[in-house]
Amino acid sequence: MTPWTRPAWEQLTSRLENLPQALLIHGPRGTGKLDLARRFANLVLCETPGADQPCGHCEGCRWYAGGQHPDFRQVEPEILAGLPDPSEDAPAPSKTTKPSHEIKVDQVRALADFLNIGSHRGKRRIALFHPAETMNANAANSLLKSLEDPASGACFLLVSDNPKSLLPTVRSRCISLPIPLPDATDGAAWLKAEKVPEAEEWLAFAGGAPLLAKELAGSDRGERIAQVIKLLKEGGRESLLSWPVTDREHMEILSEVLQKWAYDQAFRSATGKGRFFTIEPRNKVPEAVPGAWLRFAREAGRFRVSARHPLNPKLFASDLIGRMP
Repeated sequence: MTPWTRPAWEQLTSRLENLPQALLIHGPRGTGKLDLARRFANLVLCETPGADQPCGHCEGCRWYAGGQHPDFRQVEPEILAGLPDPSEDAPAPSKTTKPSHEIKVDQVRALADFLNIGSHRGKRRIALFHPAETMNANAANSLLKSLEDPASGACFLLVSDNPKSLLPTVRSRCISLPIPLPDATDGAAWLKAEKVPEAEEWLAFAGGAPLLAKELAGSDRGERIAQVIKLLKEGGRESLLSWPVTDREHMEILSEVLQKWAYDQAFRSATGKGRFFTIEPRNKVPEAVPGAWLRFAREAGRFRVSARHPLNPKLFASDLIGRMP
């Protein structure tokens, strides 16, 4: 458990005796929300009396550690789960079907039997939704029905990076537990203790989220991000055009880096310092430019969304880079 999530853990454990039907655990991506929620689910299902941490050796903990606990379900988009529709009655998808980025209504409906039968181990039944904001409209309305008429002994854990995207009626039926970003100094110290190279740089790019910074620093995606940043530092637009954009991940990375770069250009002109990059730009941003950089940042955000759809990567990159102020 990370130091900055301990206060939230204490709040969660204080509710063990009177567990609400639904908890909304929310905060920026990379703060450890999912780990916290899963650990709490493990504690609820732990069969050691009076434990304030999962014991790790009881039957319930062994089932949970093996991913086979009969009283636990984790609901997430197919793209994250790496699985087809969780309903056992669902037909096998065709080989050309791409995994969904949404939590679909069939996934929520598949929980009906799980929620309405008795507990297998004599404890609670827990359904964890992550990221909860990826529920499409039908899925969210189906979940709302379960929250309005909850099954006895059922508990919902909703983990969300963007709770404002959830239906207000869903949010209103949950107890909210925010997970804030740690102080930048504490976050960098934790990353250094975890042996993450260039801790300050990755923490800044991750928006202050240490777990996301750690994930990026040790990944192929992080290496590609570093390549784009290097080209920006060396020659800006002309250098970027030489970066080979060959697939959707490249397109999304280019959009993300340019969006954050644009925000930093605007921030530096207004406050003298950026947020996502620790480097100083070679040339000071003229006072008349910040508005243009902010408009470009919004355009880059739209490009990040469209990067999921079939596009010509080279044309995509040329169009985006050509819009830079």
